[in-house]
Amino acid sequence: MTTTPRILDLAAAAPASQGEDLVLLLSEANDLYQQGLQILHRDVAARLGGLATADLMFAADTAGMPCDASQDRDEVVLLLALVEWEMTPAAMAYAEMAEAAARRGVCLIPEE
Repeated sequence: MTTTPRILDLAAAAPASQGEDLVLLLSEANDLYQQGLQILHRDVAARLGGLATADLMFAADTAGMPCDASQDRDEVVLLLALVEWEMTPAAMAYAEMAEAAARRGVCLIPEE
């Protein structure tokens, strides 16, 4: 099963889950979210490989991810990949799943 269908399945199962079960669902979904972003990052890097850094920075700024001169090309490509990834059904489902879990007091980051 690919990343998107599995994240959608996990997000669908989350509302009926409690406690440690919900943490396990979130953890798996988080791993898949990161995996999906990494795959898309490689695709975006290959697709935009021929663009000048200034053009990449302009594209990132236009997409709502402003860049500054201290960021290198790889960082700008990652920002562009992140913008694209966040618009996918998988990323949106994960974000909603994590927000709903947080409202129920469940989070992957332990409280200090």
